[in-house]
Amino acid sequence: CHLIHYLRLSHHLIVLNYLICTFDKLKSVSSEDIKITDAVFDGVEVRVFEPPAKGDESLKRSVVYIHGGGWALASARTSLYNNLCRIMAESLNAVVVSVEYRLVPKVCFPEQYHDALRATKHFLQPDVLAEYSVDPSRIAISGDSAGGNLAAAVCQQLSKDEDLTVRPKLQALIYPVLQAFDFNTPSYQQNMNMPVLPRYVMVHYWIDYINGNYELAHELLVNNHTALNVGRALSFRARLNWTALLPPSFQKSYKPVVQSRGTAAIVERLPALLDVRAVPLLADDATLARQPRTYVLTCENDVLRDDGAMYATRLERAGVPVTLDHFHDCFHGCMIFTVWPTDFSAGVQTRNSYIKWLDENL
Repeated sequence: CHLIHYLRLSHHLIVLNYLICTFDKLKSVSSEDIKITDAVFDGVEVRVFEPPAKGDESLKRSVVYIHGGGWALASARTSLYNNLCRIMAESLNAVVVSVEYRLVPKVCFPEQYHDALRATKHFLQPDVLAEYSVDPSRIAISGDSAGGNLAAAVCQQLSKDEDLTVRPKLQALIYPVLQAFDFNTPSYQQNMNMPVLPRYVMVHYWIDYINGNYELAHELLVNNHTALNVGRALSFRARLNWTALLPPSFQKSYKPVVQSRGTAAIVERLPALLDVRAVPLLADDATLARQPRTYVLTCENDVLRDDGAMYATRLERAGVPVTLDHFHDCFHGCMIFTVWPTDFSAGVQTRNSYIKWLDENL
């Protein structure tokens, strides 16, 4: 059984890597006026996209962007994300900093988080912002999928850092992965075999990220790691009770999967499963109340739909202004597919809505 899962996962990753490498040969579709430079922010590689200076302005808006890929795939330098960040820089007339954090298997949690945090904090220094002519009061932090996870975790940490003089004005999370507590939310049940990101692949991404063992996959899939007899998980259960956090249209007729007895040793061996730096949805209300105005994009055909929707609800209840932008006909990862031969309408539709929100709020 474990061998079958491993072969399925290996095939999935091979296909994704092939697609990324193929698309990387495609020409950028954005304006040639955008200046692109590679830099190092506190030991972390970044790619910076700068629109041309205009005579009637002194400072620009900015977006710190963290790419997706299951903490294991893609790059700020691939054409998929290069195109997205160029279009953002051009459309918003904003400086975009794309973070090139280290990937699995070279490093595991918490190194990806530390890379994203270090690069962001470096950029937020007043002298660095001045170097790039960025307005300190108009900065957003954003990311998609695993990058949305890192963006949310970094934003939570920045909100607690009393030494910071500059903090993000906004956070924008695109189909983010925010929890490993419950792999049987309605969207996980509904989309368990959905192409691009089936449930077993998301579980294996988690196992790789937190340096676990694939033999634990089944235990996680049936929620044995957060059973009622797992004491360390009990205090977090209310923070991820989807029967109280999701609208009926998302819950449909699905039922919670809560084991009465499970395997407490899993969270003892893998404490990252309950570490808010890895699972931002488990943050306490006081932390959530300190978050900036937030945008969350979700897609119906995505196992992660409910992660984003639950986070939006919890933030809203904590007093944070939130926009939940849900797309009924879209799928996980669609936003980066906007270039031939994968110039999907779903990609263009979600990207335009995301950029429009940033333009109106940043």
